[in-house]
Amino acid sequence: MSDTEAPKTSLDPMSARPLYVQLADVIAGKIASGELAPDRPIPSENHLADEYGVARLTARRAAQELRERGLIVTVRGKGSFVVEQPVGDAPEESEPNA
Repeated sequence: MSDTEAPKTSLDPMSARPLYVQLADVIAGKIASGELAPDRPIPSENHLADEYGVARLTARRAAQELRERGLIVTVRGKGSFVVEQPVGDAPEESEPNA
């Protein structure tokens, strides 16, 4: 089952870009596409490490990268959650109200 999912988001260990950045980009893409919904948890570090075949530290660094980009927030004891992105959802905020 997971063999069919792996090729679409496989990471390139031979790339000059660090694996944690590649993994962060994959997760950021899932957030942008809506596959990971706002205010919902992202997979745990252990799950990401297993799913993408990387070390847990790599998954942790990817989560740190996503926090720095403002895409997720981590709540101690609960996990990491997708942040609400106002880019496409709030056109009325750009217009002044009389």
